Amino acid sequence: MTFELSLLATPKSVPDLRDRLRRHSHDVRLCLSELLTNVIDHLGEGTPVTVRVTGPSYGRTRIEVTDPEPRALPVPLQAATTAESGRGLALLDALAERWGVEQGADRKTVWCEVAESSGHRVRKTPRSPSP
Repeated sequence: MTFELSLLATPKSVPDLRDRLRRHSHDVRLCLSELLTNVIDHLGEGTPVTVRVTGPSYGRTRIEVTDPEPRALPVPLQAATTAESGRGLALLDALAERWGVEQGADRKTVWCEVAESSGHRVRKTPRSPSP
């Protein structure tokens, strides 16, 4: 099963998407929220994006967020203990089996794969730059 939606990345779109994907696990919805929030925070509110959620297939759900800025790559940060932001990619890395970025000439897609399991985590595989 595939869910695909083109929208403008806004703070309101984050909970709206989580609600539309309520049949998926909390981890899937949280990873999608983090990817979409990164677009808002780093590219700006109102950036056009395409969100795709595919699966589950082989016990994993793939989440993709495509935006029009191929040069603005996600960079994991070491957030200070008191920082109010900077933990999104660390959270994604902790929840996802793997994640990466696919770059095109006029866009990029940040993706991750999350285990759709019954409360237990599958051992993570090394992060891969492409599917």
